Amino acid sequence: MNKGVLNVISNSSIAERIFRLEVEGDLVGCMTQPGQFVHVKCGTGIDPLLRRPISICDVDIERRRLTMIYRAEGHGTHVLSQYVPGQPLDILGPLGEGFPVEGRKVGEHALLVGGGIGVPPLYYLGKELKKRGVRVTFVIGFGTASQVFLKRELAELGEVHVVTLDGTAGIKGLVTDVLTEEYGLKTSDWDVLYSCGPLPMLRALQDTYQAAGKEGYISLEQRMGCGIGACLACVCPVQEPGEGKKYRKICSDGPVFAFGEVQLV
Repeated sequence: MNKGVLNVISNSSIAERIFRLEVEGDLVGCMTQPGQFVHVKCGTGIDPLLRRPISICDVDIERRRLTMIYRAEGHGTHVLSQYVPGQPLDILGPLGEGFPVEGRKVGEHALLVGGGIGVPPLYYLGKELKKRGVRVTFVIGFGTASQVFLKRELAELGEVHVVTLDGTAGIKGLVTDVLTEEYGLKTSDWDVLYSCGPLPMLRALQDTYQAAGKEGYISLEQRMGCGIGACLACVCPVQEPGEGKKYRKICSDGPVFAFGEVQLV
């Protein structure tokens, strides 16, 4: 576990209630696995008391820069949205187990599916997969056009399908509506699926593609207390058969789990 004070380089709105925050510091040098997160102290006093977990969107190791994209919807993230360039920010991380990419082979096809604020960690993941010669396709879903972000950046890494619930941008519907032969995304055409976003979306993906025998990994979004596995505020039950319930801690065993490892309840 590492902790440091990083300097804010920029912090600006990029979509409806969505902010892009870039910070700089030596702590960035150990953020080498996509899918991990950082625990951010929003404010300088005891209000808010608890840190906020924010996913890692991008890392520039040489420039020691970390990019986070967050939604300002509660007190802590609203305070964070007021930070300005030059201001110090207390960060703990990187934390958790991220997306596994080491076993991927040149020529494979990876499907990266994100919903809302679950989209940002897919950018760093897409960069790492592309470095390994893996073809990347993104399917990203939002509520409406004013909430869409990262489309242009993701398009630099691979094909992008945008989906909105009201049809004001991209395809109207859910991200799962796009995973069909009509869009060239039928199950036999890809080798592995990575996803992050709302629980119903993750449940639909796991139920469908675990049953089809596909390899897949899901990243869970969860409120956390300590972020390091001590308070047990973020546990979820596992799918292992047998007597008695067993649990995984999303903050330290996850947030990324393989298909079938945890129950999505």
